[in-house]
Amino acid sequence: MEPRLPSELNPALGRYLVLLDKWNRTHALTALPPGARREELLQDAAALLPFLAPLPPGSRVADLGTGMGSPAVVLALARPDLEVFGVDASSKKMAFLRQVALELSIPNLKPLHGRMEDLPALEADWGTAKALGSLDMLLGWWARHGRPGSPFFALKGPDWAEERVPSGWTATPHPYSLPTRGQRVVVALKPDSPGA
Repeated sequence: MEPRLPSELNPALGRYLVLLDKWNRTHALTALPPGARREELLQDAAALLPFLAPLPPGSRVADLGTGMGSPAVVLALARPDLEVFGVDASSKKMAFLRQVALELSIPNLKPLHGRMEDLPALEADWGTAKALGSLDMLLGWWARHGRPGSPFFALKGPDWAEERVPSGWTATPHPYSLPTRGQRVVVALKPDSPGA
């Protein structure tokens, strides 16, 4: 399966890429060549959209280690009824994300600068991270920032299965592929129900 970006997001996402290009010349935000950015930063994020569907309006989403806003920007644009936090320790990337939220008029996108272990608990209902660390590390941060019982969705490469799934969690892989960037997996992590 190849993730699809909703066509109504194209104008905003086009403006995002223009803004990224402009900022990148001055601030060196990414080494990704311009031709790869739509696929790697935006289309890849679209793999998460089906998993957002069950969330009721007003829910809080956390993208840990969002960088330039991937996947936070796509999630916030696709679901304007959710509060989407893009969390990162890089001040220049968070300055860029604040500009994105301003220029693209995405009021539900909330850039949050800081280290995961230092920030106050986000109490998020749904979490994600892309290429940020091991499942152990991610779920350690999620224990701090997610509400009890909340799911976490890790965007990983096909070698994710070599990682240890922390006890108390069930991991379900959802493989997909990108046109030129290859095989990827959304690893859906759900806490085991008590007494299961």
